[in-house]
Amino acid sequence: MSEYDKASTHFGYREVPVAEKQRLVGKVFSSVAAEYDRMNDLMSAGLHRWWKRHFVATSGARPGQRVLDLAGGTGDISALLGERVGDAGLVVLGDINAQMIGVGRDRLLDRGVFANIRFAQLNAEALPFPDGSFDLVTMAFGLRNVTDKPAALREMQRVLRPGGKALVLEFSKLRAEPLKPLYDLYSFKVLPWLGQRVAGDADSYRYLAESIRKHPDQETLAQMMRDAGLHQVAYRNLSAGIVAIHSGLRL
Repeated sequence: MSEYDKASTHFGYREVPVAEKQRLVGKVFSSVAAEYDRMNDLMSAGLHRWWKRHFVATSGARPGQRVLDLAGGTGDISALLGERVGDAGLVVLGDINAQMIGVGRDRLLDRGVFANIRFAQLNAEALPFPDGSFDLVTMAFGLRNVTDKPAALREMQRVLRPGGKALVLEFSKLRAEPLKPLYDLYSFKVLPWLGQRVAGDADSYRYLAESIRKHPDQETLAQMMRDAGLHQVAYRNLSAGIVAIHSGLRL
């Protein structure tokens, strides 16, 4: 029996009823939406922007393609993808949280980046699209917050056309053992402090740090993608495994 068949699942280090996790995660992101990008810059010293640019630059997205950007949030990935697919292509920015979508839509509108981007509030575990709708499905820093990760991965596979690619950018398992004590200190002490000082919310950033530790490691996630029906699954680490990019194809 998988953890998703049980009556409870993890929310950070807490065990909560499965039905409650979505609400609790939603509360976290509603709380942090307004300061989300500012906090990302502070937490990663701007490194998250390089991770995202590298993610999109190596995605294989081409002019004219249809792309689904899951957990698209404040629009960073969607804007970069929109540049690559061009006027003949389409990017659907999907997120379960209305506040995050609102911030992303306002930001992209302010930048004039919206002609080939659409917005959809949706649940990654049950996507409202027919089979084979997209050439590329991406999810950046969102999978660890999904309650039923295998269901989300199966849905990513389902909505891909044959030959389409699924890409996941997510925090993963640090490979540099000597850095782990420092990484833990930063995650569990500094991040909540920053969250309180900048966003007025230490608890949400404590959860985000815990959610990283509960997320499957590189090899486990790769196998989950294979189990979801994806092929030629591979991953590569960035920044010594602090984050990893996983990829898989629908054949």
